[in-house]
Amino acid sequence: MQKLSSQAQTEEQHHKLALVVIAAAQLMVLLDLTIVNIALPSMKHDLHFSSTNLVWVIDAYALAFGGLLLLGGKSGDLFGRKKMFTIGILLFTLSSFAGGLSVDQLWLIIARTFQGIGAAIASPTALSLITVIFKEGSERNRAMTVYAAMSAAGGALGLLLGGVLVDLFSWRWVLFVNVPIGLLILVLTPYVIPNYSGIRVKIDYLGALSISTGMVFLVYGLLKVSETSWGNNLAITSFVVALILIITFITIELKTTEPLMPLKFLINRNRAGGYLIMLFLGGAMLSLIYFLTQFMQEILKDSPIVAGVAYLPIPFMVGITGVVVSKVVRKVGYRPFLIVGPLMVALGFLWLSRISASSDYLDIFGPLVLIGIGMGLSFVPLTLNAVSSVDHAQTGLASALLNSSQQIGGSLGLAVLVSAYVSTFKNSLASNINLTKSFTLAKVSQSSELVQHAMVSGYKSAFLIGSGFAGLAFLIGVLSIRQTKSTMVGIDDIR
Repeated sequence: MQKLSSQAQTEEQHHKLALVVIAAAQLMVLLDLTIVNIALPSMKHDLHFSSTNLVWVIDAYALAFGGLLLLGGKSGDLFGRKKMFTIGILLFTLSSFAGGLSVDQLWLIIARTFQGIGAAIASPTALSLITVIFKEGSERNRAMTVYAAMSAAGGALGLLLGGVLVDLFSWRWVLFVNVPIGLLILVLTPYVIPNYSGIRVKIDYLGALSISTGMVFLVYGLLKVSETSWGNNLAITSFVVALILIITFITIELKTTEPLMPLKFLINRNRAGGYLIMLFLGGAMLSLIYFLTQFMQEILKDSPIVAGVAYLPIPFMVGITGVVVSKVVRKVGYRPFLIVGPLMVALGFLWLSRISASSDYLDIFGPLVLIGIGMGLSFVPLTLNAVSSVDHAQTGLASALLNSSQQIGGSLGLAVLVSAYVSTFKNSLASNINLTKSFTLAKVSQSSELVQHAMVSGYKSAFLIGSGFAGLAFLIGVLSIRQTKSTMVGIDDIR
């Protein structure tokens, strides 16, 4: 009896260490969605990025992450979760080191792409490991809460850490910082993560290639529009190619015997609604960080570390709200949180769109608190909703779809808002100065009062559209999420 008790204690301790490793991996992956944002002005100066090309430092990671998450999640189910988790972390660590050594734009963008591929393998296998390591019920729910907290807070914490690293060292350290964390995870993984064998079946590589490439062409088209116009031949061609590739993906999924994403998987109304909510929230949040960081550094003249600290209300409120939500979600279900949460995010963005060139931090603080509460209300229910009522063989797919929705939504949303920002910026200048056909952003002094006013107009436009994204997430919550008995059981009985 004493021996059995000792074994149980050893197993519990082993599980705690496993959770630490999984949480650290998820935190590292999510940090890189935002930690680079704070270093964008330095990267732009050192590597001579144009205003539109700079977006690819963010979108190269987000598109590779989101576009290959379906493949990454399934790879863990097929080839073994521990094995693919290790491969993902190794690739992420090596590409982070390579990115820190970048000497030109292409080098950095390629490194960021491989970071995204590594993240696409590591992140969904991390969540699926939780569902098989931890017992059903309260033990698994606590582990899920930790995972969701890392997912929610990682992005904002990345801005804080990024500010410190850029101020004390250089922009390269926002990439180098992943190396010791990744190495530690790789050292501990063989000892704390159990082996789970996979089921060897055919992988839908064509499906993965078509959807990820289609998203790249779609984003490229949106960014090209911001540089030129909707009538630009290259932009139109990009949209046509994107449409063909997306249709190709759907056709492949309908015909193949082993689809990357079985379309019938989306028949579940709550699950499909949850993915759409995450899609629009992802579009709003990544755009918030991209534009607000530049507003604080370029308009308010904050240092990188001050700009990073300014985001603390988000992780603080997400953490507090997430803990409360995890304790009451079993009693009230998902629906109330997936309605109120996105609504608060929408109101926070609407409030933020009232900024001006004379604003100070107090004008930003309130919206960030409101947005943080809204995201805290949303993340835990969205995570639980994604993996409820699916068997273990599909947990990788379920988690990959949720994360994919967030990253693809973020990359597409950022492209849309960059286009809106540039359009508003140009229109604002056009109302005050005579523009020629050769006008480019690079030809206008960034220090002039006129340009500062135009930039603020662009930021306001971006935040207003971001509010619309979150508003759509709210409407989806109202119309699609239904409270049923099976939904409530699913929280404690993830099959």
